[in-house]
Amino acid sequence: MAAVQDGAIEPENEKEMKTETLNDSAGNHTAAVGGVLSSSPGAASSVGTPKPNTAAGSDEQQTLIAVLQFLRRNKLLESVEILRREAGILEEADEAQSSEAGGTGLSGVVNVSVEGGDATTSLFNRVSVAPAAPPSTTVPQPAKGGEDQPDVNVVLSAYSQQGDPALYQVYYSGLKNFIESVLDCHRAELSQVFYPLFVHMYLELVYNNHENEAKAFFEKFSGDQECYYQDDLRVLSGLTKKEHMKGNETLLDFRTSKFVLRISRDSYQLLKRHLQERQNNQIWNIIQEHLYIDIFDGMPRSKSQIDSMSGSLAGEAKREANKAKVFYGLLKEPEIEVPLDDEDEEAENEEGKPKKKKPKKDSMGSKSKKQDPNAPQQNRIPLPELKDSDKLDKIMNMKEATKKIRLAPETLPSICFYSFLNAYQGLTAVDFTDDSSLIAGGFADSTVRVWSVTPKKLRGVKSAADLSLIDKESDDVLERIMDEKTASESKILYGHSGPVYGISFSPDRNYLLSCSEDGTVRLWSLQTFTCLVGYKGHNYPVWDTQFSPYGYYFVSGGHDRVARLWATDHYQPLRMFAGHLADITCTRFHPNSNYVATGSADRTIRLWDILNGNCVRIFTGHKGPIHSLAFSPNGKFLASGATDGRVLLWDIGHGLMVGELKGHTDTVYALKFSRDGEILASGSMDNTVRLWDAIKAFDDIETDDFTAATGHIHLPENSQELLLGTYMTKSTPVIHLHFTRRNLLLAAGAYNP
Repeated sequence: MAAVQDGAIEPENEKEMKTETLNDSAGNHTAAVGGVLSSSPGAASSVGTPKPNTAAGSDEQQTLIAVLQFLRRNKLLESVEILRREAGILEEADEAQSSEAGGTGLSGVVNVSVEGGDATTSLFNRVSVAPAAPPSTTVPQPAKGGEDQPDVNVVLSAYSQQGDPALYQVYYSGLKNFIESVLDCHRAELSQVFYPLFVHMYLELVYNNHENEAKAFFEKFSGDQECYYQDDLRVLSGLTKKEHMKGNETLLDFRTSKFVLRISRDSYQLLKRHLQERQNNQIWNIIQEHLYIDIFDGMPRSKSQIDSMSGSLAGEAKREANKAKVFYGLLKEPEIEVPLDDEDEEAENEEGKPKKKKPKKDSMGSKSKKQDPNAPQQNRIPLPELKDSDKLDKIMNMKEATKKIRLAPETLPSICFYSFLNAYQGLTAVDFTDDSSLIAGGFADSTVRVWSVTPKKLRGVKSAADLSLIDKESDDVLERIMDEKTASESKILYGHSGPVYGISFSPDRNYLLSCSEDGTVRLWSLQTFTCLVGYKGHNYPVWDTQFSPYGYYFVSGGHDRVARLWATDHYQPLRMFAGHLADITCTRFHPNSNYVATGSADRTIRLWDILNGNCVRIFTGHKGPIHSLAFSPNGKFLASGATDGRVLLWDIGHGLMVGELKGHTDTVYALKFSRDGEILASGSMDNTVRLWDAIKAFDDIETDDFTAATGHIHLPENSQELLLGTYMTKSTPVIHLHFTRRNLLLAAGAYNP
């Protein structure tokens, strides 16, 4: 799992207690212990001062003396004094034990990490010793579940390390009162710890069968959490017994993935000092075990800056997750000779330089014959060679580009809306071909339907018997093989055994992809209107699929949380992109086909490098599952829409959120940039299409390395200035948008009476 800092499971033959190191991104480390394997509550250290009133008391004394020896050997005399004073060990006893151990050495391996020589008030609670023989009080540890597929019991067993259940409310209230009393500049940052602490403390109570205490804890503090966590809290409120925890996938992910908080060094030191002074080991252990504190040097962030980046299942992205180099530039176009009669028009309209999928031009991404310095190498990934038909299509594309409408705030596009009637809410997906000649719909009755939106009817290939009679040497053989008798305005494709959730036309209009609840992706021929291949790799419903802008490759994502990259001529996936903590709900190829973006119900967006399968960007900020993605034509920016009704804009190169478009009142299911990249269209379940000024949204961006490193983003509150128009349908949710080659906007949805 990509979000886990350290492995969540220790092999059976390793230490019962694990020393973890909290990286603060600046080279400092703080020793921490979190119980990972099951141990009895008696064996776990309780939250106050240790009470060595059992047979294990002498073992604890031996452990402490061993630690003292280690500290003294490393000349950490100040820490020795603090530890001795805290533990109440007499100097004589320490020295006597030291002389006994002098000849034989320590009986266990001691792991200690001290941050900057700080005095640690509860060091003995966070130092692990691997004793030569296990103490008699140790409970047998559960069987190892395997490092790759953790056993549920092993994963949850960390919650057995708990203190007095009656004190949980006291500890949480104490921390809450402290954070509310600090300076305003630190309060917003420190308040980030409330939610993950609340969840883990509640789960500890439930796991240890303290149902009444857990219920009281939840009722008292759940109302204090941020509003965007309400859906998660609703799920959490249903987990009232230990048995409920074992079947909850989201809970297991929350447990095994460290919740990431980005906090300034000053705020972190305040929190640390408070917990040490209060000896609040219960909260400190949860922070060490379940949270990843990403510490940066600089001014604390404001509440609005933190809120804009918060909301995902696992907190914010770690800063190093967005530091990899991304080649977001466009590939150089192949040289194609344009017919002479088109050259003059081409010179007059120099923006209309073509691309396989869609032409890009202007300030948003002008195509030039020079290689873009931010573009990947042409041969970075193998791309299919252009066929003669592809070259003809590019020439047609150039001709269309000369007639393209130049969009601007003063010249908005016309919008043509395709309403699917009598669909009875069964329409689940829509796609248009790049030349806007065909439209396809996926339906809940497991069918795919294809329509021609031009006067030209859909024709299949003749039967084998009829084909044998055709003169294969004739010039019009491609026309002769088509069967005029079966020509119709629409075709129905049967094959799936469950609702169809995603469809995508190939750039050359010869193929159609569809994905379904049945766990398969099917490739259909638009020459014969039959299924050519069924790709089986997902074990659960597949929510989305999309062809690469260059054809051949396609991507799919679904309920199994893994996106897969396929090639049409391979039965098995070429790449598997794992890291999301919930369903992958939408997928999109970057215009240069070297990257794939995935949106998820975990409320994050990830950008994956096709070459090596690495995740090179993680974007957080949405407050609900993400259902739509769109790259700008120049490849620099990404737009995303979600159930929270917001459209967020991202700078791919810097890995930053650069804009927020507010206006929709329901889930944003469709996003599309115009061909020249000047307009962004969004479609929503609120029955509206909205047009936004993309040029203005991206022109005013100020990004620098400091902002990228710390997250001090400044989102302008200019949604109303950027909104160019709102267009209502009568009662039709908008589920797909498409700009034609001449910049006419096509929209589609099912009428909902």
